[in-house]
Formats: sequence, C-alpha cells, structure tokens
Amino acid sequence: MSFTLYDACIPPLTHMLDNLGHCLEKGADHAKEKGEDFKTYLDSRLAPDMFPLTRQVQVACDMAKGAGARLAQVEIPKYDDNETSLAELKDRIARTVAFLKGLDRKAFDGAEGREIVLKFPQREFRFIGSDYLTGFVLPNVYFHITAAYAILRSKGVPLGKRDYIGQ
Repeated sequence: MSFTLYDACIPPLTHMLDNLGHCLEKGADHAKEKGEDFKTYLDSRLAPDMFPLTRQVQVACDMAKGAGARLAQVEIPKYDDNETSLAELKDRIARTVAFLKGLDRKAFDGAEGREIVLKFPQREFRFIGSDYLTGFVLPNVYFHITAAYAILRSKGVPLGKRDYIGQ
C-alpha cells in the first residue's frame, strides 16, 4: 500500500489534536496547583491582535475537520463556538478526532487532484487537494496549536517539546 493523502491528513491531524488536549490538561493542572482559575487562561492571548486560547483551539479543530470533510467529500460538522471550559474544549477536540477517524480511507482516493474551493466574503481560494492539505491546512493547524501551546507556556505551564509533538 502506498502513502496516500489520507495518510498525510488524518494521522497527523488527529495526533496533534490529541496532543493539544494533553497540553490543555497540563494547563488545567498547573492552574489548580497555582490556585488560579483555568478559565482565565482561556481568555489569554500572546498579543492584543491574536486570538485567545479558546479561539486557537476552535480554529485548529475547524481547520482539521474542514480538511477531512472536503477531501473525503462529506459534509463538514457544524460546531457552535461557545466553549467556556476545559471540558468543553476537550469535548470539541474529541468530537473532531472521532469525526476524522471515522472518515472512510477510500473516500480520499483521488483527493490529491480534487479541486477545493474556499469562499470568503472578500476572497476565494482555489486549490487542488494535495496543495490544500500541505500548503494551507497543515500550516494553519500547526500554527493554531503552536499558538495555544505558547499561550499556555506564557502562563507558566511546564510544557516541553514532547508535550507538543507527543510520544
């Protein structure tokens, strides 16, 4: 069996989302040890013009589930962006991972050359599947997970490379 777009998409996305959940748990443990409310971490951001932690998690999940759905040609699950706790963020991550793992590997056959069109109010992006995944989705997901990691680090959470990359 050769390496497919499914292999380039689903395993790395689910792996990194699982690691993100682990980092959030460590953040909650750290807050508890320090006598702090983890909810204050959820509103934290690295810079005034950047998303807070909660939104970083939401966008990482949205990018991942959108990629899986578009490449497999299925409907993208809709999530309300209303998470206000660790449990709700972990649930969002778990639902995203379950959705991605539930996609049919065969649905990705031919996806590398499939046209993917993203329409925004001010702009439209056109990709072929392989470029969409490697040049748009993966960099965006890694960016938002890295931003979430950095926010937690800025709060003093003892995270390291192994927490980000996983075992």
